[in-house]
Amino acid sequence: MARIVVFDSGLGSLSIIKAIQKIIKSEIIYFADQQNFPYGEKSQAQLSKIIQNSIKLLQEKFFPDIIVVASNTPSLMLDVTTKKIVDVKPPLKNARKQSKTKQIGILATKSAINSKGLTLYIKKNNFPKSFKIFKINASDLVKIVESGKFISNKKYCQKIIKNTLDEILSQNNIDTITLSSTHLLFLKPLLKKQYPKINFIDPANIVAEKIFKKIKNKQSEKNSLKIFATGDTRTFQTKLNKIGIKNKVNLLSF
Repeated sequence: MARIVVFDSGLGSLSIIKAIQKIIKSEIIYFADQQNFPYGEKSQAQLSKIIQNSIKLLQEKFFPDIIVVASNTPSLMLDVTTKKIVDVKPPLKNARKQSKTKQIGILATKSAINSKGLTLYIKKNNFPKSFKIFKINASDLVKIVESGKFISNKKYCQKIIKNTLDEILSQNNIDTITLSSTHLLFLKPLLKKQYPKINFIDPANIVAEKIFKKIKNKQSEKNSLKIFATGDTRTFQTKLNKIGIKNKVNLLSF
């Protein structure tokens, strides 16, 4: 039986969990480290300490087969991957294949956008000189997801989406954008409604496929999900209930 731990600073992990459960039967432990939200405004030193402590805690508590760092920000800013640890990065290979205008946007948090890690990751993908890559700060979009406003106040969300994207899209011929914060997958329907001609790509299925290759011979008979969180578990429980997740949220402290 495979045990997978998936964690980030809040709701973002759910987009990855959903993709995993579509192709793998496993026991999933979901850890929402709300106390450290948002990752996207932390320094590299702060984030390194948070991620190292989280991985240590989760290994000692749950003895997982796989740990998924379900956030692009630490995945880009820190070198976290091992045989057991899977990270999440912008799906640039897919974006390159799908872009016809050769202008691609990367929607990510403030820290990720400003990181050397993202610059190096773009270089590593060896884009031809004919391509142009735009880094777009999506921290305000991440906040409206974590606050739950993407459910309760769609008009406000559309306003923040327009504030984030209208100017850069009107000035450039971007046709493909990577959703490079796992929180952003919750906004995909609203993004598509606002910008129907833009191709928004998320990495969830890519991550799920990576995990499947690692544990395909250790699948369980059925999917199970246990949820743990730091901070205010009652408020987090309410957020999850609003999106149809009734599992109990258990407190887990460092």
